[in-house]
This record gives sequence, structure tokens and C-alpha cells, in this order.
Amino acid sequence: MTDAERILPGTRVPLGELPKISLHDHLDGGLRAQTIIDLAPAAGVELPADTAEALEAWFLESCSSGELVDYLKTFDITIAVMQTAENLTRIAREFVEDLAADGVIYGELRWAPEQHLQQGLTLDQAVEAVQAGIDEAVDAIEAGGGWIRAGQLISAMRQNDRGMEIAELALRHRDAGAHGFDIAGPEKGFPPSRFADAFDLLARESFPVTVHAGEADGLESIRSALVDGHALRIGHGVCIADDIELEEGDDEASYVTLGRLAQWIKDRGIPLETSPSSNLQTAAFTAWGPGMTGHPFDVLYQLGFRVTVNTDNRLMSGTSLTREVALLVDAFGYDADDVEQFMVNAADAAFLPLEDREELIERIIAGFGRA
Repeated sequence: MTDAERILPGTRVPLGELPKISLHDHLDGGLRAQTIIDLAPAAGVELPADTAEALEAWFLESCSSGELVDYLKTFDITIAVMQTAENLTRIAREFVEDLAADGVIYGELRWAPEQHLQQGLTLDQAVEAVQAGIDEAVDAIEAGGGWIRAGQLISAMRQNDRGMEIAELALRHRDAGAHGFDIAGPEKGFPPSRFADAFDLLARESFPVTVHAGEADGLESIRSALVDGHALRIGHGVCIADDIELEEGDDEASYVTLGRLAQWIKDRGIPLETSPSSNLQTAAFTAWGPGMTGHPFDVLYQLGFRVTVNTDNRLMSGTSLTREVALLVDAFGYDADDVEQFMVNAADAAFLPLEDREELIERIIAGFGRA
């Protein structure tokens, strides 16, 4: 039985068909391998494999070194075939189609337009090309009897100096598909404070922000995301577990002490965009034990943190949202009630108006058989 065919305790709906929310999913990390092969010749890209299966295996192996920097190098290939409007539209369309096939009813496509200008596109043209693909996919899915909503998260690369320019780009497209802003790329050495002026602008304009933090640079990165970035969500954020102390008592009870930062995030319900497979690949957590059972996801969930489940980069991790949920189910014994809560957490954290988030939650409840 595949992950998609599994029936979780508490529901009769196969895992692959349960309604899901995808908040942290990179456009340049979710290409179909065959699409890369199709587009590579015209883009002048030499590939390390010539079949889709072999190329998928290469990405997965190359991204499993345990170093975020090595992981990020694989994007040289995907970004190279994403330099024309036609290619961006196709890739965005297929991306949303794949989300829908995985049971996703709302997805945010995270990407950095500044990386897609090598063949003459402007920033605005790149955003418009991606939105065209999103719109085509949504229309086709609805015409076929399905339902999905999707939007763009416009990212600035944290190692560059275009934060204000990209923030202004996101604001220009806020009513045409841009749902939020992000900074991405190498975390260590490039704190959110570098973009404080851009984050201040977005806050003044009431435009939502999520920030990659707590994946490769610890607690100060998370603190800067909140203080300097005005972040409403934390991308990954698993290092917040370093601000939690667990102690086994003499009476076999466990005692938990939360540091000030962890307490702040928990008390205010700041969503954590965890990506289990990706976090494992980049060694984003180490102190809690090896393998998926060592991921602090369950500790955070049991303590009441607002955790969400995400894929990060489906190609690089050889995964889907269904598979990520299945991995957590296997590691921690979750049932349908738990998975439903993860999806409600994500729906409530979506960068959408309240009424739209309430509709997503209603669809999740109905889809899990609770209506």
C-alpha cells in the first residue's frame, strides 16, 4: 500500500485524498524531473542524468550531505531552466497541478524572481509569467471538478542587496497573486536585520511576511526574524527546540522549561513551517536524536506550538506533502485527529483574508469526515 492509499485511524479517507495546506514549498525546488530534461537543451544546461528516474535520484543524493550550502547548490540546475516566461509559466502550471494531485487545496509558491532575469526578463514579467501558470492550473482543475487556491510568496535572496526592490515588487503585485514576502538562501551570516528597511516598509503597508530562520543559524536568527522582520510565520524554525529544556525527574515524569524566545513563540501562536525530510537532509536538528524520530516536531506539537507540515523542495527531497505526513505518522503514531490539526494550523496561518481561511478550515473539516 502506498502512502497515498493509507487510511489513518479516525477517518475513512485515504491519506492522499485528505485536504492539505502547503505553506513552505519552493517553486524552483518542485520541478518535475522530466520537465528539466525537456527544457535543458534549449537552456544550454548539461544534466548529470538523462532519465527522469536517474535525475530524481541524483537530486536526492546530492541534497543529503547534511549541509544547507551543499543542498542549495543543486538549485543551479533548476534555476537555469527557469529563465524565460514560457518556461516559468509551464513550471508554475505543473507545480499547481502536482499540488492538486496530492490533495492540496491551498498552496503558496515560494520563489525569488531576482534569480530569473538572465535572459532578459524584468522582475515584473517574471512574476506575471508565474501567475499565468498558476491561473491556468487553477482554471483547469476547477473545469475538471476539482478545487484549489494558490498564490506567490515573493522571496528576496538574503545574500544579495535587493531587499527593498523585491519588497516593492511584492507590493506591486499584492492584488495580482502575490500573497506574501520572504527571504531565502544561506541563513548563516545573512541575518534578517540586513533587510530591516524592506521589512519596515512591508509592515507599514500591512503586507504579510514569513522568514526562513532557525534552520541553519540558531535562535538569534529566529529572534531577528521576529524583531527585524516582523515575521508572522517562521520558515522551518526547528532550532527553537534549542530553547527548550527537557529533564527526566526521579518520579519518571518529564519536566519542561521554555526559554523566553520559545515561550514567546508558543504563547503567541507563531506558526512554524517545519519540513521534516528537508530538515533531516540539512541537519537542521541534531540534539534530539537521529532520524525522523529525532525531529523535534513531536516535542513542539505536544507542548502546544503551532506546527505545520511542509515539503520545502519536493524534487530535492523526493517527497510530497502526503509523504511528509506519512513520515510523521510512522515516527510518532499520529492519527487523523492530529493530521487534521496540522492542516487547520496551516490554513489558519495562510496569508489570506480571514473569510478565506475560514473556508479552508471548513473544507478541511469536511474532508476529514467531520462534517
